[in-house]
Amino acid sequence: MGGRSVLLTSNLPQLQNLIKRDPASYKDEFLQQWNHYNSIRLIFHLNPDEHAQHFRELVAFIAQVATCYPKETAKFPSQISTILLESYGLLSPDTRKALISTMVLLRNKNVITSIELLRTLFPLLPRTTSSSLRSNIRKTILSDIRTANIRTKNHKLNRAIQAMLFGMVENGLEDVSNFGNKGKQKEVGTGTHFGSSDKTAGRGEDAMWAVILTKELWRKGIWDDVKPVSIVAIGCLHPVLKVQSASIHFFLGDDDEKEDSDQEDEEETDVRALHHRREINKKSRSGDKKLQKKLNAAKKKKHGKSEISRSNTNFPALQLLNDPQTFAEKLFTILDRYDKRFTLDHKILIMQLLARVISAHTLFVMPFYSYVQKWLAPKQLRVPSILVALAQSVHALIPPQTLKPVVLKLANEFVHPGVGSEVVAAGINAVTEICRRQPLVMGPRDNDDNDLMKRQKERKQKNVETDDAQNHALDAMKAVDPEKGKAEINGLGEVEVDGKRLGDKDVDLRPLLNDLIDYRKSKDKTVIAASRGLLHLYRETHPEFLKKRERGKEASLNMKNAVARNLSFGHSASAAADIEGLSLLESHFKQLREEEEETSAESGEDDDEAGWEGWDAESDSDSDSDSEDGWQDVSSDSDGDIELSDSEVENAENKDKDKRKRKETERQERRRDKKEKKEKQRAKEEALKNGQELIEEADNSEVDEHEYEVSEDDEEKMSVDEEEKEEQERKFGQDISTLAITKILTPADFKLLSDLRIQAAQKSIEAGGGNRAKRKLAALEAERKTQHPADDLSASFISENDILGPRKKAKADYAERMASIQKGREGREKFGSRKGKKTKDAPSSSTNKEKARNKPIMMILSSGSVRGKKKASLREKQQKLRAHIEKGKKARK
Repeated sequence: MGGRSVLLTSNLPQLQNLIKRDPASYKDEFLQQWNHYNSIRLIFHLNPDEHAQHFRELVAFIAQVATCYPKETAKFPSQISTILLESYGLLSPDTRKALISTMVLLRNKNVITSIELLRTLFPLLPRTTSSSLRSNIRKTILSDIRTANIRTKNHKLNRAIQAMLFGMVENGLEDVSNFGNKGKQKEVGTGTHFGSSDKTAGRGEDAMWAVILTKELWRKGIWDDVKPVSIVAIGCLHPVLKVQSASIHFFLGDDDEKEDSDQEDEEETDVRALHHRREINKKSRSGDKKLQKKLNAAKKKKHGKSEISRSNTNFPALQLLNDPQTFAEKLFTILDRYDKRFTLDHKILIMQLLARVISAHTLFVMPFYSYVQKWLAPKQLRVPSILVALAQSVHALIPPQTLKPVVLKLANEFVHPGVGSEVVAAGINAVTEICRRQPLVMGPRDNDDNDLMKRQKERKQKNVETDDAQNHALDAMKAVDPEKGKAEINGLGEVEVDGKRLGDKDVDLRPLLNDLIDYRKSKDKTVIAASRGLLHLYRETHPEFLKKRERGKEASLNMKNAVARNLSFGHSASAAADIEGLSLLESHFKQLREEEEETSAESGEDDDEAGWEGWDAESDSDSDSDSEDGWQDVSSDSDGDIELSDSEVENAENKDKDKRKRKETERQERRRDKKEKKEKQRAKEEALKNGQELIEEADNSEVDEHEYEVSEDDEEKMSVDEEEKEEQERKFGQDISTLAITKILTPADFKLLSDLRIQAAQKSIEAGGGNRAKRKLAALEAERKTQHPADDLSASFISENDILGPRKKAKADYAERMASIQKGREGREKFGSRKGKKTKDAPSSSTNKEKARNKPIMMILSSGSVRGKKKASLREKQQKLRAHIEKGKKARK
């Protein structure tokens, strides 16, 4: 027995094999090794380098047989975890790897749970310096979480892991002094979390790894709810720069980091190659089974990836933000307060994320637009990205007064003759994108100021004496202090309306709009395209902002039925009564039902009866009995002719008279409005003569309203009678589809609806719909891309190409031309000439003799040497012959 114990003590693999076969018989030997492990563990705490090899062997042995003696090894996992968390920096690389492998082995044997394993491995990620070990830890964490959620969501595990990740991200979040820290700072705040040191917390290592793991789990589709988005959203507010940048890239969706993952990035299975190999190789049943197994695995993998991608596109991260308004305000506060600590690229990243959050949730962060104004300059680096962020942040609920200074700054900086055509095109395109989202930016002042002139006239009539006294006071003030007198005179034109003093924001930008449209006469194609885009936008949305000659025939006719015409900010048209294009979907379903009825009718009466199973159909006898017992038909005494009394005829005549009176009063009101406008113009001239500037001129908006008015003839054409309105409303009520109230529309139905609308637009183009039908088709295609981002994930956002517009190709320099020539010559050696250096061992060009040998005979006869020989004298011929003979003699010697 003693010899056997000594033999087994020295040979742990053999003892491990025997214990697995018969645990009860070898329990004494195991307890001996267990006591030996405890004694070495105590020594290991004091000196980790002593007996390290033997300690690793004992740990591996106990981990292998832990399932055989669960009571004796109950404290073993916690002991290994304590060593890793408390003494990780003192352990050798081999010991670290062995202890981590032991924890993974215990998890595989179900000795410990996933939570216990992950609580040990998470704090080790930021503290590990070995890239291979760090990669193994990361793969282990991801694979364990994926395995736990492979069939159903393990909510208990997910909540525990997400709580740990929240703690890792929030660690160091309140250290404001670290804002702009690139992760290399040594002195950090106090506090540890999950076994991490202060050093790693201050550098943001814990938060960085929490963000990386959350992004990876989101990308694989394991987590697709609100909590992972909240973890990364907290990372966007982290003071360490690399943590913030990684979190922002997650929301922007342009993260170029392709990190290694536990899911093997194998090449997709080539199904055709498998079938081809099967045809060539020997046929057998086992081969067929193997082939079918591989095909099933490839099919499952393909469908699994498609499901993950669908889940990602259906629930984008931006839409799952919790309290997006607070998030946007905090993000802008960081951008504004720590502006000087960030680089330009990082500022643009924050601007882009902020713009997309504002656009996706229609938020209000008004200081953002005044902040962006200081970056609007043609010489600013990466100005297209800044313009993209500005245009992306605009939506229909932003007040036009907030955006008017931005548009003015854009026009003043980018659109003038002192800059290049590309800059002008970028400026006009940026204004177009802003106006596309808020068209009222280019409109006049608010309607609240329309009666300003009337109120001024009333004040003049009531306070004539006060005005005279004020003029005398101003004359006296000029004599005492000229500067103060000028300021008072300039302030006379600024009148307070409803207790508020009008500022420079509320200006009329219609002249600016028409100035930008005039750039369509430019010689540069990019500027022409940009200006035409702005013109087409306002012809479709608000043609009343354009001058009469710019509206076009189609826009002028459409002003008759424009529902939102002359609506100020905050006002909307009538409520939506139907889904646009729903009648197309209803007709499509009706056609499908008719086809099904035809097929069922062809199949016979049995199918028809089967279709009515479970429905109670009334018979003719039932209807007869109902008519007998219930309602009775009552016939009228008259012959069916409709008789109108004299009173009804008089009422009809009275109605016609009322209509004529209404039309007459409308015409009188229009004439009265014209007179008032003329009086306003005269009042302006009088105010200019007296030295008092009115608000319209103080705001630099001398607008000739006659250019934007509608003539009386046009108004009469545009006026619609009450009967026509009632008839249109009645037709509109008849056209409303009842499908929305009889059927629950699914996302597939909405996708089919968008396809049907596009098909209808294509048919209208084929039928000669014109440019408007083409623009409608382009708008529908763009809308489909935004509604179904699986086709184009970036379709719902503005890109730099939308701002820069179509650009002509720049002329290539010499190096680029030579590179293109050499690229075109690749693989064409067999088509080239075989003469010269290509046929020689040493590369060289052809000699003069080779060139002369291949010369045409006519060139040789007309050469100078041949003609000289013909004209040579007898003396010259003798000299040449003598020289030739002497040369031959020397060569023979």
